[in-house]
Formats: sequence, structure tokens, C-alpha cells
Amino acid sequence: MKTNLQNGVKEIARIANVSIGTVDRVLHNRTGVSKVTKNKILAIMKDLDYQPNILARRLASKKVLRFASLIPAVSTETAFWDAPIKGIEMAEVEIRQFGIVVDKYFYDQNDKESFVKQTKQILKDDIDGVLVAPIFIEESLAFSKLCNQSNIPQVFINSDIPHESRLSYIGPDLFQSGYLSAHIMNYLVKADDKVLIINISKEIESYHHLLRKEEGFISYFKNNKKHVQIIKTDITPNTDYLTVAAKLTEKLAEHSDVKAIFVTNSRVFSVAQFLAKTSQEHIFLVGYDFLTESIEHLEAGVIDFLICQKPQEQGYKGIMALYQHLVLNTEIEPTYYMPIDIITKENYKSYRN
Repeated sequence: MKTNLQNGVKEIARIANVSIGTVDRVLHNRTGVSKVTKNKILAIMKDLDYQPNILARRLASKKVLRFASLIPAVSTETAFWDAPIKGIEMAEVEIRQFGIVVDKYFYDQNDKESFVKQTKQILKDDIDGVLVAPIFIEESLAFSKLCNQSNIPQVFINSDIPHESRLSYIGPDLFQSGYLSAHIMNYLVKADDKVLIINISKEIESYHHLLRKEEGFISYFKNNKKHVQIIKTDITPNTDYLTVAAKLTEKLAEHSDVKAIFVTNSRVFSVAQFLAKTSQEHIFLVGYDFLTESIEHLEAGVIDFLICQKPQEQGYKGIMALYQHLVLNTEIEPTYYMPIDIITKENYKSYRN
């Protein structure tokens, strides 16, 4: 049984035949204790499976730890980012008692400058750890390097930055996510059928997580030697419904025999809306994320499958990883892939983000 309260300190002092003050100095790694006595106390702590009272230690330190979360703001285009912020707030409630504050920073996912502005503010605000959803590669890399120079641990969620040093990445395996989507699509189409990949984003090249999904999707058919005709369209820089509808009207007029569509992000609901309005629900549709708009189309049979990867849990686990690292001094998994969940109209009512 673990010993973790003041009585534990008294018991250690009694067994070691030293004062409580001596045990306290060892617990807080202070000077004034001989090496022999220190090793004796540490051995007793190990035998008793002693864990320090974290709450008492944090309150005694009187230092407020400040974490920052930097994610896109919820917008009229997508409510996806509402889920991670809920997870962040859940974690904040749990660790608040330990003198930890989570400052929330938001940026416009269609505006690099808003991201850069917030990163500059975070670096000014004396932050001890940061959770980031790194959409823009170059800007995120620059911020990450500055954090590393200041010894600020970082946790990335939703998408990773290749080859960059960070405490942990918590989110989907983007390539495998796209690969799985193609595996699902494989059951919906025949050889030589046309499959349309749609990326909907202000700046496609900046959204590396979309391109990794696309890469995984194409690789599945290549590796499994099933010949389908893959065509693609990037809807950019405008991503409102009217632009999506105009682009799809043009593309489907050019390829009237498209059998299936794969949308690489949560804006699949815009494509579903278009298919429903133009009576083209016969086209199979696979996309991402557990959003109210998409669930409506899933239930109606316009969207066939949604791929979901627990964004709320990503936000929660990201903040808790910073807490475990900075307060508990525990080892953190450098990469924690979230499960890839397949949602249909038959199982969506029992799903939680």
C-alpha cells in the first residue's frame, strides 16, 4: 500500500532514526544531509513505496505553473476545435488544485499571421509548458525551435511536425488514417471506378495533415494493386459552401461517372450538403470527424463513413502530459497514436469524442 501523507514522512523518520526535517530535506533534494543518511532514507522510501504529497509540495512552492494551449478557434466553417478545448478544460479542472493555470490562446486556421502573433505572445507570457495544434509547418517549426531554446516542453495534438523535438505527439497516425479510409473505400468500388479526393483548405501546402492522409489513401490502392482511377481537386483559397458547390459542379460535370469521394477533413459535411441538394446521394462519401452537421448527413445516408480520432481526448491527454512531466516527473510517451474509429449511422449514437 502506498504511503503518501504526512504520516509517511513520520514513519520514514522513525525507521531511519532521523528527524522529520532531515527526511524533508531529502524529499526536496536540499543540502545538509550526508550521503549515507540520504541513501538510507531513499531505500526506506522505496521499501514503503512512498509517494510525496504532491498537493502539499505544490502549495509549499507557491509557484504557479502556467500552461498554454494554442489551437484554432471554433469558426463558422467548422466546429471541430470545440472538442479539443473541452478536453483541455476537463484537464484544467483536475490539476487546478496543484497551482496550475492553463492559459488558452486561439488563432484563425486560415491566417498564418494570427498563429505567429499568438506564438509571440506566449513566449512573452512566461509559460512553463505548451500544447499546440501545429497546422502551419514553417511557422510551427519556428515556434518549436524558440520553445526548445527556452526549455519549454511542447505537446502537439491533431498533427505532428516531422523531425522536430517535442515532449510528445498525441493524435492520429495521419498516413494510416488515409490508408484505412482507402481500405473502407475498397469495399465500395470496383476496379477501374473513379474515386475523387477532395482537399478543402485555404492553403493546401500548409496543411500537411491533409496531404499525409491523401498520401496514405493513394498508397493503399497502389500497394494492393487494385486499379481505380484516382482524381483529385483542391478547393482553395475560399472554402465557403458556395465555392465548394461551384467546384464540385465543375468537377462532377467533367467526371460524371465518379463512384466515390474521399474528403480529407471535417468539411465533408459541405460535400454531403451539395450531394443531397443535387440528388447525387448514390456517390459513396467518406470523410472525417464527429460533428453535428456531418452526423445529420450520416444519419440520412449521404455520408457513408466518418473517420474519427477522439479530439476531446487529445486535448485532455495533452495537458495531462505536461502535468505528468513537470509536476510528477514521469516519463512521457514521445508518440501516442489515438485509435482510428469508424463511425456509421448504425453506431454513431454510442460514440463519444
